Parts: sequence; structure tokens; C-alpha cells
Amino acid sequence: MEAELRHFRGYLLVEKGLSANSVDAYAADLRDFSAYLQDHGVKTFAAVARDHILDYLEDCSNLGLVGASLARRLVAIKALLAYLHHERAIPADVAAVMASPKLWRLLPDFLSPEEVDRLLKVFPASGKDALGLRNRSILELMYASGLRVSEAVSLKLSNLRLDEHLLRVRGKGDKERLVPVGLPAEKLLRRYLQTARLELLGGNTTEPGVFVSKTGRPLDRERVWAVVKEAALKAGITKEVHPHTLRHSFATHLLANGADLRAIQEMLGHADISTTQIYTHVDQGRLREAHKLFHPRP
Repeated sequence: MEAELRHFRGYLLVEKGLSANSVDAYAADLRDFSAYLQDHGVKTFAAVARDHILDYLEDCSNLGLVGASLARRLVAIKALLAYLHHERAIPADVAAVMASPKLWRLLPDFLSPEEVDRLLKVFPASGKDALGLRNRSILELMYASGLRVSEAVSLKLSNLRLDEHLLRVRGKGDKERLVPVGLPAEKLLRRYLQTARLELLGGNTTEPGVFVSKTGRPLDRERVWAVVKEAALKAGITKEVHPHTLRHSFATHLLANGADLRAIQEMLGHADISTTQIYTHVDQGRLREAHKLFHPRP
């Protein structure tokens, strides 16, 4: 990615004739975007999907960036991807449709309840396959509680309050929140803890992390990305799916079924309600139906 950013910088300076200050601003924003992508398992700009951009901007918003700064970062990303596509360095410009500078008019991809069901059932729910049960459990939990992948892999045994059907989650800005756990996810998690996790740990009783690798080490984000991709492929889901898609689906399905936006904000750990309002797009069908039923001139 460094080479592409270096070439893009030269293009801005030489061909576009931008000032050094403007180029430096572009470069700083794109270095931050590149670091985010690599932290989330995306190693090339060719692998960037629309949801990666949306998730990055959501994270920036949660860190306190305001609309103008978010729009500037989106402009920088759009310029970079347009340049790389023109140079045939990437197969498609996934940001080309993101014409509006109003960030929250850009909608994240999400799965239908039927697609979620297919995705979750890819891996076994029994304790006979330790890795399969671990994979099923983490996917169920991320969807049931709307966890970010970083929150799921950093979950500790001490964070579990299963008798109260709750998790204590440490999110952005080191802020803690309590999140409910649905019964299916809770049952799977208990089964995983009692069987598969012990098998994967191989006698190690000191590991505090909930989800561990086949060597008994803490699970990393890259492995969860791979698990989600594998599940989507086996489930026959053709849309772009990554760990944050489960979080988007969690919020989308809650809102579509009548959950209060403020409650969703609290469960997601959003600092600002405007971040959560991105999910109101799914309510359009319900709003139209309500209008049809109750307006005197539908």
C-alpha cells in the first residue's frame, strides 16, 4: 500500500498541481485509512470494499471527528481509489457511487435474517468439532450482541455475566458498556466454554480470553475475518461480508423490529446518536406501511 500512496502523492503534486499543504493533508488522511485497513486484515487497496470505507468513517466518527473532517477523509479516499482504478491498479472503484459528502446517507451492507441464519449454521453447534463450535459461537455472539470484531476477540472470562444474560464490553475510547446476550448465543457460548475452549487450551488454565486459537493462544482479528469469509462462502452469500456486517445486521434487524434508536445506540456503544441514525434506512418499509394504514389520504 505504501507504494500506491507514494505514487498518488506524486500524481497530486505533479499532475494535479496541488499545494504541498493540500497534498500533506491528503497523505495524512490516507495513511490513517491504510493503517485501519491493515489492522482489519485488508492488505491491498484492490481488496477494499464499500463497507470497509463505511466502517472506517464510522470509527472516525466514534473517535470524535465531525462532519467536515469525515467528508474530507471521504474525498481523499474517493480520489485515491479513482486514481488507482484509472491506473488499472484495482479492478473496481467501490467509492465511485459515494457522491454525497453527507456521510450518513451512505448505507452499510447488511444481511437479511435468512442470510444470517444460513451463515451461522455453516459451523457445527456440537462440541465434537472444537474449532467449528468456536467459530459458530463467536459468529452467534457478534450477531446477538452487535460486537465489533476487536471487542469479540478481546472479551475476557471476567467480562461474562451469563447468569444475568449480559456481557461487559470494552469498546472505543476504552469505554465499557453492558450488552444483552440472546438465548441461542448464550447456550452456544456456555457449550463452547465447557467443551471446545478447554480442548483448545490443552490444559492451560491461565488464559483469560474467551476465544482462543487451535494452539490455545488468544484469537486475533485476522482469523475472525477469515472465519466470516469462509462462512459466507459456504452459505452461498454473494454480497461482500466481513465481521462488521454482523454488527450492521444486528442494528438493522433490531430497528426493523421496533427497537428504540437510543437503546440501539447504547448497545452499539455509539457516542453520538447521529452515528446510529444510519440504520434508520431499513425502517422505510415499515414507515410506508404505517403511512398507508393510518394516514387519511394514503
